Amino acid sequence: MSQKQGIGLAMVAFVVYIIGGIGCFSGIALVVLMKGRDLLGWGDGRAIGYLFLCVGMCLSILGVLLMRIFRNRGLS
Repeated sequence: MSQKQGIGLAMVAFVVYIIGGIGCFSGIALVVLMKGRDLLGWGDGRAIGYLFLCVGMCLSILGVLLMRIFRNRGLS
């Protein structure tokens, strides 16, 4: 039972890491490409890009930390 839980937690950590990477790179693209343009009525594309960049980096760091914790605790 513990092995199934460990694999599940590892997959969650990996998914968080991947989503963070996608958010980070899409944020960079928005900053570069959407300068001064409105993004779907949400606001300036550059501001949303900085938001995606920062949140993506935080999620990537969180995913790496979770992977390290689960590996060192013997849960995976």
